[in-house]
Amino acid sequence: MMSSSPKPEVTLSLTLSPGSTLQEVVNPQERCVRLIQLLLTCAKHASSSNLHRADECLRQISLLASVSGDSMQRLSAWFASALAVRLVKRWPGLHKVLNYTQLPKQDQLGQAQPLFGRVCPYLGFSYAIISRTLIKAMTGERVIHLVDLGSGDANLWIPLLRSFSCLLDGQPHLKVTCMNANKAILEELGPRLVKEAEALGLPFQFAPLNVSLRELTLDKLGVKSGEALAFISILNLHSLLAEDDCVDAHFSHNKTNGIKDSKQMFRFLSTIRSSSPKLFFLVEKEADHNLTKLVDRFVEGLHYYSAVFDSVDATFGGNTSSRERLVLEEMFGKEIENIVACEGVEREERHERYGRWMVRFGQAGFKPVMMWHDSTEDAKQMMEACGRNGYKIVNERASLMICWHDRPLYAVSAWTC
Repeated sequence: MMSSSPKPEVTLSLTLSPGSTLQEVVNPQERCVRLIQLLLTCAKHASSSNLHRADECLRQISLLASVSGDSMQRLSAWFASALAVRLVKRWPGLHKVLNYTQLPKQDQLGQAQPLFGRVCPYLGFSYAIISRTLIKAMTGERVIHLVDLGSGDANLWIPLLRSFSCLLDGQPHLKVTCMNANKAILEELGPRLVKEAEALGLPFQFAPLNVSLRELTLDKLGVKSGEALAFISILNLHSLLAEDDCVDAHFSHNKTNGIKDSKQMFRFLSTIRSSSPKLFFLVEKEADHNLTKLVDRFVEGLHYYSAVFDSVDATFGGNTSSRERLVLEEMFGKEIENIVACEGVEREERHERYGRWMVRFGQAGFKPVMMWHDSTEDAKQMMEACGRNGYKIVNERASLMICWHDRPLYAVSAWTC
């Protein structure tokens, strides 16, 4: 846990303090409307490099936004901070000095990701969906090779090991290859899974792979003939869409249904398909943050993360000063900053909706797989087990959407060759 409450590093006339006199005289509904108006206006000024007008918008937002206020105030604080970072990046020296004490990205994720899985049910639902589909598809296989493309989450793997150990037709030999650029995650996960498998009496092999998604090759995976192979990507694959947008705009004119080409993604998926996997599981945010124009993805991001922050509010109730909530929202804030403040290869948070993933996987030769035979009943049981109102799992075009009050936030899909 962090030693102090996290806050955006760069402000540019933005003071994210808990209180202000304007907050007392503007009712919450009026404040919400005003914040949205100011944020959108500021995004337009930032897009056109009108620094003085953008700065004035940020000054006004600072009087209404707060990292310890209601959901809209907190969301506005992070979006305003992202816009401020975008403006400050026009002066690289200034930006570097203001951010040189920032925690490394992996350290931040190491604190926030386990918390996200514990307090928000999105990952838990995704893991349960993957587990049930995988167990059914792999029944009868004697050697199973599962490749984790970056999650390294024991909350996915421990239940999976237990499920495989209970198969009626006997235990398979299970091999798990976990790829992660953070070596510490692999060093923690490996022994834990080996110990669990030994306790279950499950024939098991763990293969750590300390590489990034861009560095992954089939040779490094060590796939052997006769293995039933499956890949699992949890909120990670979209990073391969990062590219030089200026070069793409000038030299790439091939688009399918308005979807930008991504040679890197196509090569990766084609390479994976060449290994003939039985399944490829994909979990991604159901959002469209891979838009070229800043204002377009700003609007999309505002809409998406407003639902996310509302669901966080439901989890923590009225406790707006919870340290755990602050850590969790800082993780979302860093995503927002990347979406708003970054361009080109630096902008990795390029989430796309399931419809676009359908096109990309189809171009690489994959076909969607229906998950669960009795998904409605299973989903209902999962909701009841969660014990929280507002969450829902619905079928949509061979994917399962995890929704918050009918707003799809995460899509779980499975693919085969």
